[in-house]
Amino acid sequence: MRTLRLVRAGAIAAALVSAPSFVAAQAFTPPRGLAALTLAWQYVDNTGHRFSDGFLLARGQSVTQSALVELEYGVTDRLSATAGIPYVFAKYTGAMPPPSGLPVDACGCWHSSFQDVTLAARYRFGTEIWAVTPVVRYLRPSHDYTYRGEAVVGRKLQEAQVGISAGAQLSGFLPRASVQAGYTYSFVEKPLPDVPIDRSIGFVQLGYAPKPRLYLSAVGNGQRTHGGLRVGSPTGHPFPVPGELNTPQRFAQRDRLLQANYWQVGGGVSYSAGPIDVFTSFSKYVWGRNAHNGQDFNVGATWYLHVLK
Repeated sequence: MRTLRLVRAGAIAAALVSAPSFVAAQAFTPPRGLAALTLAWQYVDNTGHRFSDGFLLARGQSVTQSALVELEYGVTDRLSATAGIPYVFAKYTGAMPPPSGLPVDACGCWHSSFQDVTLAARYRFGTEIWAVTPVVRYLRPSHDYTYRGEAVVGRKLQEAQVGISAGAQLSGFLPRASVQAGYTYSFVEKPLPDVPIDRSIGFVQLGYAPKPRLYLSAVGNGQRTHGGLRVGSPTGHPFPVPGELNTPQRFAQRDRLLQANYWQVGGGVSYSAGPIDVFTSFSKYVWGRNAHNGQDFNVGATWYLHVLK
């Protein structure tokens, strides 16, 4: 059970950025009657923007910090339910006047509020050694928060997601190693009727437990937007800026409309301390188009409580 918990915590650490629901990104589910409460802190340093040809412009920087509370409960030994919500702080940090020209950025001050409520359900096929786990999630903005500008807490869009995760302990080959992978398709609310922004998200995570209580992980994750608008680039490829953001309405909602594609790599460490797993992770953008550039840092803990014996 401890090894499975470490695999689970390692997947949480590895998936902090790639998934709206941290625990729902991994393959193993808690046993019946076990509640897992996760508290996590994330620091995201947005160092600039990638254009449609990959050109990096170190302008429009911002910092986002998030405090997440998420509860997962084992309804059965295979079925689990999850609910969570982050409280987000955002601040424009660029040295130049903000591209948006909005007061939310121009003040250079912190703005904060709750973001989106996440509800998820997972069902695990397999054993304690391997698992294949379909997942469904629903994300809904918690209230009518501001979404225009860099120093905002989110995009304020509903999402319905379907996905699958798979994981296995490599007991016959490398007894202390494990591998997990996942794919999610998001049906995203359209900000404008003529611009779809559905997206695919995937991750692969490799883990190793050098000690019974210690788990190390390396992860790669990425996103591809099915639709969206391209901003163009200063080099003129495939066209000059502002590209397809060619109307005032489109430009005003650019952060919700962009065809954001990217890859990230990172790693995590988790440690089992009795009824608590603590974890930390780091991730960095290594490739992007029409997307932010930067890195993030994460730390958190999961408490386990047997509600039913």
